[in-house]
Amino acid sequence: MNAPAFQRTLVTAALPYANGPIHLGHLAGVYVPADIYVRFLRLMGEEVLFICGSDEHGVPITLTAEREGIDPKTLVDRNYEGIRQSFAQLGVKFDNYSQTSRDIHRRTSQEFFLDLHRQGVLRQGSSLQYFSEETGRFYPDRYVEGTCPNCQNPARGDQCESCGSQIEAEELIDPHSVTDNAPIVLKESRHWFLPMGDLQEWLQPWIESKTEWRDNVLNYCRGWFDVGLGDRAVTRDLHWGVPVPLEGHEGKVLYVWFEAPIGYISSTREWAEAQGDPELWRRWWQDPSTRLLHFIGKDNIVFHALLFPAMLHAHSESYIVPDNVPANEFLNLEGQKLSTSRGYAVWLPDYLDHFPPDSLRYCLARNLPEARDTNFAWDEFQARHNHELADILGNFINRSLTFTEKYFEGRVPPRGRLLDQDQAALDGILEAAQKVEEQMRGFQIRGATETLLLLSKRANRYFDEAQPWATRKTDMDRCGTSLYVCCQYVRAFAGMWSMVLPFAMQQLWTALGVEGELGHEGWPRTDRWLEEGHPVSRPPILFSKLDDELIEAEKSRLVDLDPS
Repeated sequence: MNAPAFQRTLVTAALPYANGPIHLGHLAGVYVPADIYVRFLRLMGEEVLFICGSDEHGVPITLTAEREGIDPKTLVDRNYEGIRQSFAQLGVKFDNYSQTSRDIHRRTSQEFFLDLHRQGVLRQGSSLQYFSEETGRFYPDRYVEGTCPNCQNPARGDQCESCGSQIEAEELIDPHSVTDNAPIVLKESRHWFLPMGDLQEWLQPWIESKTEWRDNVLNYCRGWFDVGLGDRAVTRDLHWGVPVPLEGHEGKVLYVWFEAPIGYISSTREWAEAQGDPELWRRWWQDPSTRLLHFIGKDNIVFHALLFPAMLHAHSESYIVPDNVPANEFLNLEGQKLSTSRGYAVWLPDYLDHFPPDSLRYCLARNLPEARDTNFAWDEFQARHNHELADILGNFINRSLTFTEKYFEGRVPPRGRLLDQDQAALDGILEAAQKVEEQMRGFQIRGATETLLLLSKRANRYFDEAQPWATRKTDMDRCGTSLYVCCQYVRAFAGMWSMVLPFAMQQLWTALGVEGELGHEGWPRTDRWLEEGHPVSRPPILFSKLDDELIEAEKSRLVDLDPS
């Protein structure tokens, strides 16, 4: 398959909120598929930039900081470092991972706001918000609690946890301040709004032209269009955030939904400065030969498929807009919805304390919620690791290299005369590589992972049918030919599986002694076969079996947290 016509690809992953650690739902929805896709593009020799950063403004940050008795900056810096380290340990490799609390983001967001303001795109209007006469503060959404008007249970000013309803703070019965129970009243506040209704004239036909987008994204957008887009506030009353850069707007900040996606631009600017060329970011955001992709969860569709493209389109400079927004559905945990408020989740730092990173990457890739919600279960995780990674992939690699090391002095044997089954096996590598490429270009990462597993099963069948343990006693030429084929599979696996299993495959790549960097030279081609006589060695055991005791401990912990 020929590469697309664009010259480069800018990949963004939704900015994780810096209010706590990453959990499995975040990984399955955004970060594992995004990282696999970026690694695929690099394997194909394409130019790609992978951008992310922590989303560090908003009410949950200030509430948490107040509860802990620290300032918001201390909180987000602490969580930023933990999130950054967790991503690195899982092998999610960003070109730049920034923070929206940094000065470069403040400047970039304010410049963006002022551009829309100078053009007259933004409109000023009023809204009613809760205000405390005692403290002189406005109290937005989560600062307000009361009784849900729908189910009569306690609820906060943006959502009811009991019935799941999305509500506005002013709809609550008997509202009060979360922090001090101070009496609050509705008071008018002046703000700036983005007129999404005006932008729908451009936005709707643009969305409808994206026939290759996932149905969940298109249907979600159509639902908004059917109702009709309205004005959306881009400023709010809060003391923590990017200050509104206008006189007379003290105490107001840019709404986090508005400035957070600008974080992709500011992170790219930060990366460009680190390269020694501060204007290099424009090549990635304003050159039409760049393709922009947003990897997100379905709860972020409105921001990345509607609001941010409208903002980019409305800017006076020529920004590119997303070429695709591959949004995933949600991942459940042992049949229950993940609940961060109740702590019902598997947190990435906890996972990494007990299990290898590749195993989680693989299990999530095999079960990505691309078209519907999926479920993570510890028993299934153990089975996939033990039976698929260890018994199928790891076993084939170990058997092939052990026989090569023992009977051919650790060198790729001479190819000899190829039988039909040998040629078919070699052809199967290239056929699978082509299918995986097609699936990856269509964002079918789950399907591509399954294709790689099927190829690994095929390699094992070939080994069993060729029976090198028997032919070494009767026909060393035949034994050598079959192991030559097996060595080509091992080399191909090191490359293709490295998208999903970067740590194990790097160990294998090192053992194979192949020149060049795995992430750029690994994709299988006929001119990349291991040559006869090439020295190879066995790597350490790539996938050790996971014991039942480890899995039972994780299951027991979740039973104690079960929200049902």
